[in-house]
Amino acid sequence: MNLREDIESLFAKSEFTSDDREVYEAFKLALRRGEIRSAEKDADGNWSANAWVKQGILLGFRMGKMVEISKPTETLQFFDKDTFPLRPMSLEDGVRIVVGGSAIRDGSYVAPSVVVVPPAYINVGSYVDEGTMVDSHALVGSCAQIGKRVHLSAAAQIGGVLEPVNATPVIIEDDVLVGGNTGVYEGTIVRERAVLASGVILTRSTPVFDLPNSRIIKAAEGNSLEIPAGAVVVQGSRSVSNDFGRENGLSIYCPIIVKYRDEKTDASTKLEDYLR
Repeated sequence: MNLREDIESLFAKSEFTSDDREVYEAFKLALRRGEIRSAEKDADGNWSANAWVKQGILLGFRMGKMVEISKPTETLQFFDKDTFPLRPMSLEDGVRIVVGGSAIRDGSYVAPSVVVVPPAYINVGSYVDEGTMVDSHALVGSCAQIGKRVHLSAAAQIGGVLEPVNATPVIIEDDVLVGGNTGVYEGTIVRERAVLASGVILTRSTPVFDLPNSRIIKAAEGNSLEIPAGAVVVQGSRSVSNDFGRENGLSIYCPIIVKYRDEKTDASTKLEDYLR
């Protein structure tokens, strides 16, 4: 059997042997090398989940045993499944990990030239491509797919999507700037070169107001919310229309596309090239 068939067969089991563990370790190595991933983009630009890969990650939680994973010299103690230790890293990986205490979980792919600024966290099943910066206090959730030359600014939260296994994880395509304290959660795809200003929150159920095109972007039934390529998204608000809302001057949050990326936008984000 191939790796996919092996994982699908193991997923149906409730007890595991040492041979099963070897299969799982081979699966995790393939994730670490970027040979397999939890979601992929087809020739038409459409993303879809690889359910069997997400099954394999879930399998690790069932197969693993709770162990102490802290070192004897460490003051803090850590206890987790033995299937998910920290990802082994070396200088040859070409990943810049700044001193200060970030964590990269095994089963994640982190490409050469990625920069990780502490304290950042990259979870299992995630894919972080070349030239990306994961800034201080940023989270890359389980199975999240991060493209090339992305900047996840300080405290940016990229949500994880493990279950259901057929659900597409959060996707951040190439050359996207994700501002500080921004949250991108389940059921969201941010297309290439988009800019999310600080504090923007996106979920599948979030309507996005596109001012340049006078339209409201919503996720179609069964699909992800998609932020268009090059969109510049900021925090906004809209009035609550019922009597109580009007009487009390209430409004609710909404993200607004104020423009699409231009030379001025490119100039304002140029600093990132010097930080990598």
